[in-house]
Amino acid sequence: MRTLKIFLTVVFAWAMIFIPAQVSASDATTVILVRHGQTPYNAEKRYQGFLDIPLNENGLNQAKLLAEYLKDYPIDVFISSPLSRAYVTTETVAKVHGMTIAYTDDRLREVNYGDWAGQTETDLAKKFPEQFKMWKERPWLITFPNGENLRDMQYRGRAALEDAVARYPGKTIFIGAHSHMNTVILCSVLGLSPEHFNQIRQNNTCVNVLRYKDGVWQLVLMNSVAHLGSLTLESGIMK
Repeated sequence: MRTLKIFLTVVFAWAMIFIPAQVSASDATTVILVRHGQTPYNAEKRYQGFLDIPLNENGLNQAKLLAEYLKDYPIDVFISSPLSRAYVTTETVAKVHGMTIAYTDDRLREVNYGDWAGQTETDLAKKFPEQFKMWKERPWLITFPNGENLRDMQYRGRAALEDAVARYPGKTIFIGAHSHMNTVILCSVLGLSPEHFNQIRQNNTCVNVLRYKDGVWQLVLMNSVAHLGSLTLESGIMK
């Protein structure tokens, strides 16, 4: 556990200074995995899941800053979750490259919160105190009522990632998705079980860079929000 924390701290430090264009490799497949911009539900700490909540004004601005940040980085294909918050974020980046989204993949949607969707953390803590406590402390044990669990989401997310890499070998692939989806994908490619879920952070429009070569995944960059100008803990990276 201590080793993992040190490793993630180092990767996070790299995320503060790396520019994605510095880590490309012509003989590998590169995946730029991004979380969507902020939504009203994010601002209210209200659970979204499968609900199709659009970006708010701040989220749209974050997407524009992300697009500007990546405009000179060659990207071959854009893939997105079908939910509008991820789709619009991905589309904003694609447009500055003169491209459109190749396809959407339902498997990239956020975790299905089921009956918890649309409720705030305050609501859930009152209505489901024991389950909410478990979600915060041991999230891998929760199956949301009329929803799914982290392992279900990890299975579908990893399958979507593998299919994209198989379809576009040696290319640079932009994937627009969601906080929890990105987290379980990162756990999966690092060989980590969902028990490590709470140790990985994904901020709005954060950039993760993965490389795949000869059957091996490499994490190059994680949770970078340098394009937002948030370069210190005090400025909000860890909020």
